[in-house]
Amino acid sequence: MKYTIEDIVSILHGSFRHFSKNDSIGYLLIDSRKLIFADGSLFFALRGPRRNGTAFMDDLYKRGVRNFVVDEKIAVSDYPEANIVFVPDALLALQQLAAHHRQQFHIPVIGITGSNGKTIVKEWLNQLLDDQYNIVRSPRSYNSQVGVPLSIWQMNETHELGIFEAGISQSHEMEYLEAIIQPTIGVLTNIGEAHGEGFKNMEEKIDEKLKLFGQASVVIYHSDDKKTSLALTEWKNKRLAVAKDKPVEILDWGYSKSARVRIGAIDKTHATTTINLFSEMGTFLVTIPFADDASVENAVHCICVLLYLGIPAEAIRHKFIRLSVIAMRLELKGGINHCSIINDSYSADLSSLKIALDFLSQQQQRPRRTVILSDFLQSGKEEEELYKEAAMLLKQIKINRLIAIGERITANKKMFERMNATEIIFFPSTENFIKNFPQLHFRNETVLIKGARIFEFEKIDRLLARQVHQTVLEINLNAMAHNLKQYQQSLHPATKLMAMVKAFAYGGGSYEVASLLQFHKVDYLAVAYADEGVELRQSGIHMPIMVMNPEDSSFDALVQYNLEPVIYSFRLLRAIENFSKKEGIQQMPVHIEMETGMNRLGFPGKDVPELTAALIKSSFTLKSIFSHLAASDEAQHDLFTMEQGRSFLQMAAQIQEAFTYPILKHLANTAAIVRHPQLQLDMVRLGIGLYGIDTASSNQLALEEVSVLKSTIAQVRYLREGETVGYNRKGTLDRNAVIATVRIGYADGYPRSLGNGAGKMWLKGQLVPTIGSICMDMTMVDITGVTGVKENDEIIVFGKEVSVQQVAHWAQTIPYEILTGVSQRVKRIYFEE
Repeated sequence: MKYTIEDIVSILHGSFRHFSKNDSIGYLLIDSRKLIFADGSLFFALRGPRRNGTAFMDDLYKRGVRNFVVDEKIAVSDYPEANIVFVPDALLALQQLAAHHRQQFHIPVIGITGSNGKTIVKEWLNQLLDDQYNIVRSPRSYNSQVGVPLSIWQMNETHELGIFEAGISQSHEMEYLEAIIQPTIGVLTNIGEAHGEGFKNMEEKIDEKLKLFGQASVVIYHSDDKKTSLALTEWKNKRLAVAKDKPVEILDWGYSKSARVRIGAIDKTHATTTINLFSEMGTFLVTIPFADDASVENAVHCICVLLYLGIPAEAIRHKFIRLSVIAMRLELKGGINHCSIINDSYSADLSSLKIALDFLSQQQQRPRRTVILSDFLQSGKEEEELYKEAAMLLKQIKINRLIAIGERITANKKMFERMNATEIIFFPSTENFIKNFPQLHFRNETVLIKGARIFEFEKIDRLLARQVHQTVLEINLNAMAHNLKQYQQSLHPATKLMAMVKAFAYGGGSYEVASLLQFHKVDYLAVAYADEGVELRQSGIHMPIMVMNPEDSSFDALVQYNLEPVIYSFRLLRAIENFSKKEGIQQMPVHIEMETGMNRLGFPGKDVPELTAALIKSSFTLKSIFSHLAASDEAQHDLFTMEQGRSFLQMAAQIQEAFTYPILKHLANTAAIVRHPQLQLDMVRLGIGLYGIDTASSNQLALEEVSVLKSTIAQVRYLREGETVGYNRKGTLDRNAVIATVRIGYADGYPRSLGNGAGKMWLKGQLVPTIGSICMDMTMVDITGVTGVKENDEIIVFGKEVSVQQVAHWAQTIPYEILTGVSQRVKRIYFEE
């Protein structure tokens, strides 16, 4: 849909305070900081609690924005080239425009509301249905009076299904969102205490949420909640009375026999849940890769939507196998004194506390757990009941120490007396905590920081975070999970996946990456040396780990930590066999590496008879046979790759014939997974593809950048023509220039080959070249022409704006070297939002 500014004035019944020309409008803007496209943007100057949007019009006008909607008087003469539209209420105008836009499309639209689970259900439905529909959905948590219009504005003629969430905090808000979303399918998720203070009681809150479904053909909900069931029955009768020509179907699920979708037995492991369901389509099982109760509830909501859409039970079962984790706004990073810090200083309510504690319970890398918790806000519950329930949650995950901050949580300290924590400390304020910080002695523990924004827990985060220089490597765990799924979807149904986490997981951090992979049920991990595997075991990683380069000195560790060595030579075979006999170890798990053309390590084809005989006599259990492809990413070597595959299969078959049990065969690396699917065999080895790097350049996968290396500006200097920059005066200026010194050097892993203009960084929307030689701790860049640069401004070394592949190209190397070269002194920050 294309709109002109005159079209929009007509839709809004507004008037021009100033007209310049009939611009086309493609983008709606409410936050001046988020301007991307000045041309075609329409800025709604919304009123705020502190400042109104009109205060930012000067800046936007200077940056090229020429279309504005206002609801107060302004000096139109200050904007001679602008179109300025006046309306009585800018927010209402934004909503009216979105509602009009929604009416132009006649596709199924799923509207989701509730207290908890909206975003997860939305994102899961997107994952489950994106292979059947072109979907438009709310970005992140855009579910507010402002976020919903911006979400709906994304709709266009190509979309076949809409999925939008609606959140409210008080009465009389939902009718506005209903008019915008106009859902045809309604989903009512868990109703909890969040934002409860805006309603008289729970009944009023439920009634308000049900207003979203005024035009829906079906409403899906959990009928075991009696208050919700009663309210929905009354709502259905009222709607039928006023709109007999618009009947609504109720699709409820629960444990009761009367539920249309009934839950039977539930079988949980440490990381999965199998749900037995009874529906009109019959009985079927669905396994989800999550074990917490909230995920089970969210999953069943999704199952009901898929059933309503007519998706067969077998297809539903298959879809859920590949379900991936959804962002939870959590940040995991290293802290002082060997601590791990989980920062969730975003909100404080029982529902989000449950999520944060669940994430905390997954962290096994430290022996102790501490929770720093603020007062709860926006609950609607009685205080005594609220903090009693919070104490019960904390007790369930067995924390060692609780540090409670706030007047209300302190006033209810008696609720926490039976928690069985070793230490419970109360502070009336964040400032009081900070004053006493030196006496609290944080050491070798995982610390969850969980508080409402008003408590400014970011100050506590700064105290606990490991103090290193301002260069950081950010790892987006959600993007990594997405990339994993992309490759998993490319595999044959029976093919397993081994993830390579050697070399500090390509610079990303071995434990954190391994923990994610374990959570997503990867079949195997591979490390280069035994000490990497030991570290993973000590951090709580329990999945199988293959050690590619076992050393004689590491044999004890292999046994102690249940690590599986690779055998690639007769000398190593004899050494491990002698060790096993000496220690009385039977059936030691090993992997056999064959040489097929890499000419690095492994048994060549001529040694297969002797190797097979030795293996038969040994006490080993053969877990797998594998080899390495030398050039699977290059089309000119495809014949060589095929010959490697033929040779490997022949050798593996000879060995397998001598054993009665199946032995895994694996040959395909990251590139071969996509380029040579016939070589996927029993298992594949996925490495750099996890980080969003498609070494095959296949363009078949929608990979996302995982790593962002960023630093800050230490100083800005204004130099004259003829002056030089850096050691040996390598950088000579041929004009007056502005030079910025960046806090990164070759000791951080920024290659010296990127000096003297070979490399570039991303600053304020522009690429800026290096100048002079790369120093040990600093790099200079020419920022001439980039306005507004000041000390401590952020600069991107690589990420979405400047890919790792591009940086590697400039450095005349490969992405592997750039990623693994990032120094350990660079702080890693992990995001799982």
